[in-house]
Amino acid sequence: MLPNSFQKTTLKNGLRIITVPLRQVKSVTVLIMVGAGSRYETRQTNGLSHFLEHMFFKGTEKRPTRFDIYSAIDALGGEFNAGTAKDYIEFYIKVASPHFDLALDVLTDCLLHSKFVEKEIELEKGVIIEEINLYEDTPIIKVGDVFEELLYDDSPLGWEITGKKEVIKKFKRKDFLTYVGDFFVPNNLVVTIAGDFKQKKVLEMIDNYFGGLPKGSVPKWDEVQEEQEEPDVLLRPKKTDQAHFRLGVRAFPLGHKNRYAMAILDTILGKTASSRINVEVREKRGLAYYVRSGRQAYKDVGHWATQAGVDVGKLGEAVKVILTELAKIKRTKIKNGELKRAKEHLKGRLILSLEDSRAVASFYGEQELLENKIKTPKEVIARLDEVTIEDVSRTAQEIFVPERLNLAVIGPYQDDSRFKDLLKL
Repeated sequence: MLPNSFQKTTLKNGLRIITVPLRQVKSVTVLIMVGAGSRYETRQTNGLSHFLEHMFFKGTEKRPTRFDIYSAIDALGGEFNAGTAKDYIEFYIKVASPHFDLALDVLTDCLLHSKFVEKEIELEKGVIIEEINLYEDTPIIKVGDVFEELLYDDSPLGWEITGKKEVIKKFKRKDFLTYVGDFFVPNNLVVTIAGDFKQKKVLEMIDNYFGGLPKGSVPKWDEVQEEQEEPDVLLRPKKTDQAHFRLGVRAFPLGHKNRYAMAILDTILGKTASSRINVEVREKRGLAYYVRSGRQAYKDVGHWATQAGVDVGKLGEAVKVILTELAKIKRTKIKNGELKRAKEHLKGRLILSLEDSRAVASFYGEQELLENKIKTPKEVIARLDEVTIEDVSRTAQEIFVPERLNLAVIGPYQDDSRFKDLLKL
């Protein structure tokens, strides 16, 4: 049964509560999302959002150490994690439903009463720097950052979420307290509860924790101005045995009318093992072990890209093969069978993912935080069903044009001109 029933409650201070009952499960997820993230940062604070995410689990007055926090959830067999994106920070705990009270208490304790001890901040700097080193040594991850740097240049949206080492080393306790004061205010939070719970009790408990907090004035972010007029390449020279690249185009922002046609186009091109790009690059030519595609949508801009890791001598061939597929789907309409398969794939993946209370909480909470409106799974499926062959064709023709093309590469190369010459449609 799809989780199509939800309730939104807004407290007087602006805190939004989304409750999604799932009577078929015996778990409950508490998810708190904050309208913050790295695109709200400056050069002097780049990386602070992500650093702060780490620091929330270092100790509170009630639970003084990291061990006290994690052991409380570990003893229940629960899941406990957090994440930082460019446009939000999230924290969640998932437990068996009888332990909801403790899960909510632990999570709110961390978010409202963390101590941010200077000694712990200094220790965590080493952890963050090693995380940065990990990404630098992992091209399959790093190339995504290079691609967004290419698209968004020297703007917060083009910066890395983890920040720069030299900036990380300078952070002090006051920086964390200022950030929390600016962003962790009730009118900038969405609390989502999904799973097996009692509605009245949930609302009463959340009101007890958050109801007395005052509203705040949240800092804004600057919109990205896109002015690309020709294909572009960003090369990150690195001695590797395999070249990793991301080839894509500027596409649509969050909530755009073409979002469902774009999802189907993405599925047909590179989302699955039987997709066109996967078949041409991996199955027919053996050029890559992994090849995939995906979409990213922010409030003001968006992009689509395909990514692969190939032999350093075959990068040009792989790029040409992908561009051929983009030109083909732009020039020739897809078939009815292909459209139907893509729709069923997307609907199937949605249905399977929403069997987990954690995924359900994210599905509803993220929509509320970023779009201020929610479509149920049933409504999403209906929108997918409405997409026509003409919609997909029109979307392909709009985005697959030479001036929107971008190629990010990590590999043992010094000259990017050879790659710029490839970017033709």
